[in-house]
Amino acid sequence: MANTPGDLQVIVPNLHRRYSGVTATNRMVAPRLAKLFRAGWFGSDAPEGIARIGIADVLKLWRRRTPLIWHARRNNEMIAGVALRALGWPLKLVFTSAAQRHHSWITRWLIRRMDAIIATSDISASFLKVKATVIPHGVDTDVYAPPQDRAAAFAESGLPGRYAIGCFGRVRAQKGTDVFVDAMCMLLPRYPDFSAVIIGQVTAEQTSFANDLKRRIEAAGLQSRIVITGELPIDEVQRWYQRLTIYAFTSRNEGFGLTLIEAMAAGSALVAARAGAAQLVVEDGVTGVLMPPADADALVAALEPLMRDVAAATAMGERGRARVLAKFSLDAEAVRIGDVYRPLL
Repeated sequence: MANTPGDLQVIVPNLHRRYSGVTATNRMVAPRLAKLFRAGWFGSDAPEGIARIGIADVLKLWRRRTPLIWHARRNNEMIAGVALRALGWPLKLVFTSAAQRHHSWITRWLIRRMDAIIATSDISASFLKVKATVIPHGVDTDVYAPPQDRAAAFAESGLPGRYAIGCFGRVRAQKGTDVFVDAMCMLLPRYPDFSAVIIGQVTAEQTSFANDLKRRIEAAGLQSRIVITGELPIDEVQRWYQRLTIYAFTSRNEGFGLTLIEAMAAGSALVAARAGAAQLVVEDGVTGVLMPPADADALVAALEPLMRDVAAATAMGERGRARVLAKFSLDAEAVRIGDVYRPLL
């Protein structure tokens, strides 16, 4: 590891075996934090750009005099931090919450034992019942960037037509994949230049849900124009963003919804359900269009003007990219998290 245990200022735990959205957002910001602090990643899925520490390294920190940050993002990570501190580790406990729901009693109990709380949106903060600093997630604006030639990028996809609309995320009702499919079945027959792509994992328990979507697509005769790819490597997903003219964020409920800012950073026009951080991220009618969740007719009404006027969609995508650069970059997120850390250190 690059830092010796005695040098560490921040531990970023990831105590979750399955890769998740929380892991993804943590992996993105952690290397930026490592540029500002002597930081180490403890757990699975360590990204490049931050030292990896193991159990032996953590044991060496017992009864150290100078404090260090333990930045949890899940209940089990808060529990581990509270337990380690009780046993003599000099930890200052920070928790980031993206949840937009009332918390269980154990979560509330753990939150009260934190030294600082971060929420990813005002709505998430409102459920915490304690003082929190609102810091929205950021995105790597170098990786998630517009293509040099969107038409050429689309041509690589092999989809029919000239333009693509995307909806990315696990294929399930919570993500509103069914809402997207229903809207596409209504719209694509009217707009032959457009195709649609759904990218995301189909878990075993969601197989029947995904099969029902495929039946709807087949009934509409749109098998070649609504493509469900399944899960793809992250670099392929990043390339798919560059092929989109429009992105549809259709979640019924969401913690933050990172695909919002990924799509905007890549210059796609955005239509977003009012879930997660959509109302924080999107200036309605300027950098995107907001709509009620779980409403296929509302999605149709929001998408159709952009499909009818691709130049307007392109201009909206450019404004969205500029907003992400100004407000939702990874560097901005890391600096604001650092402002929370410094008084504790």
